[in-house]
Amino acid sequence: MSGYSSNMFYRTFFWGLVYVTLMLFDTFRAQECEKMIDLDLKNSFAGTSLDVRLLLYTRANIFCGQLLSHQEPFSNPHFNLSSPTTFLIHGYRPTGSPPVWLYQFVEFLLNRHDMNAIVVDWNQGATNFNYWKVVKNTRKVAENLTDLIGKMENNGANLSSIHMIGVSLGAHISGFTGAKFGGKIGRITALDPAGPEFNGRDPSDRLDPSDAQLVEALHTDMDALGYRDLLGHIDYYANGGADQPGCPRSIFSGSQYFKCDHQRSVFLYMSSVNGSCPITAYPCESYTDFLDGKCMDCGKFKPDGCPVFGYDVIHWREPLVRLGQTRTYFQTNEAPPFCKFGYKVEIVTWNQKLHWGYLTIKLHNGKEETQVELNHKSIMFEKYVETTLFAQFDRDIQPVKEITLKFCPAKGLRPRKKLRVLHIRLTPLQNNLRPLCRYDLLLEKNKDVTFRPIPCEDSNF
Repeated sequence: MSGYSSNMFYRTFFWGLVYVTLMLFDTFRAQECEKMIDLDLKNSFAGTSLDVRLLLYTRANIFCGQLLSHQEPFSNPHFNLSSPTTFLIHGYRPTGSPPVWLYQFVEFLLNRHDMNAIVVDWNQGATNFNYWKVVKNTRKVAENLTDLIGKMENNGANLSSIHMIGVSLGAHISGFTGAKFGGKIGRITALDPAGPEFNGRDPSDRLDPSDAQLVEALHTDMDALGYRDLLGHIDYYANGGADQPGCPRSIFSGSQYFKCDHQRSVFLYMSSVNGSCPITAYPCESYTDFLDGKCMDCGKFKPDGCPVFGYDVIHWREPLVRLGQTRTYFQTNEAPPFCKFGYKVEIVTWNQKLHWGYLTIKLHNGKEETQVELNHKSIMFEKYVETTLFAQFDRDIQPVKEITLKFCPAKGLRPRKKLRVLHIRLTPLQNNLRPLCRYDLLLEKNKDVTFRPIPCEDSNF
């Protein structure tokens, strides 16, 4: 190629690239990408008047929100009435900033399913240091959504295909909206529903199971900003429903002290949408019973077993609705992946006298290990009496090649220093893996005993 031709080629290529870039810029600008209103502390002090904005995201505009008209919502070419619709509704915003999780949440939803994802931006109305004025706005936001959903229904949308995900005050907004349609809306997900001004209220003044065909509520901060009692067909109490692992316990930690537990509900649910690490929710009357291993039998949910927390619990809708209100518990890690891996641990000892103490169990696969300390209370070991425990490990170590046990006697007048184990069995509660057994072990005080598990005998053990 001659020098002249080469220069012409690069010049043509350059201007072509400029043209394409300008065209893309014009297209992007024509789309008028919208985001949630960003306010600040001066708005919090002055207070804000309610203004509800609806931001539509679909797989065609997953990173570019489109403002949905309240008067003519169907004029937006991206809005498809035949597709399911999910509303994402934030809660109280004392400082006025948009939630840090908002856009990733939308992305996870659209990666999971083709839908209309509508962010309900009521930041103007949620930003105010006067919480009680914000609470009054929740009814007005619900009226706005009721009007939109009514138009959708009149134009052929199926109410059962609507999913409302409400965070904190957004949970009760979802409930008020669902009540207007007599519970025909498909699903409401309440993420740490707000407690202040709603605790103890009648069902008509808060979220309740009659507001949708399936109502689920996740509790992560019930001793402060969240709601304590049951609100849905299934209520999840993560780590007991109050203090979350990894969240600061001191006020000197700054704003995270106030919002970490409350906000954890969103990240846990997002993880369930992402689907990378399922969490089993165990129906149980109390967190103590859950920790004591009394709630591992999910026979009433046959043939599917214990429900899975979060987005996929829809597969358990029929038994959940039939059972009324189900309280469930699970534990998590402090950061993603949040899921833990549970084992049913059954031990029979043959000491002549009662022994009390704690156990540490460690699993090895040859390259890595994981351990759990069963120390929430002292365990009683009685001769020839089976002791059942629930052990949750932070990782799934497979295949398990070695197990290490350590017995720590409980403090007392005459603590027993040796625990004679007739047999021990560890049964994985996920993945349908085979039980791990061992027979005839001697555990000395505070000493590790490592062994290779062997096949369990064909008996109850």
